[in-house]
Amino acid sequence: MGKNLTLEDALKRIEELEKENAELREELERYKNRKMSGRQKHNAKWMAIYNDFVVGYESGMTLEEIAKRNNVSQRTIYRYKAYYDKIKENEK
Repeated sequence: MGKNLTLEDALKRIEELEKENAELREELERYKNRKMSGRQKHNAKWMAIYNDFVVGYESGMTLEEIAKRNNVSQRTIYRYKAYYDKIKENEK
């Protein structure tokens, strides 16, 4: 029927678990507070440039012109175009 635990053993185990829990909370806090790196897709800045891309693209501007106007790389503009094409395809 399992181990026979004494009250002292149980209190020791609770203390160990509380210590471990505190350490894990500290680690979680570090992860919450760290700065996220890399591309932040669909945040306010991304959406603003994307919406400007849509206006320029639908008005007939070239991708290079849009990239220069928004001061972003051509690769970024191609990402916007891929997203735009995907959205348009889903609308059909």
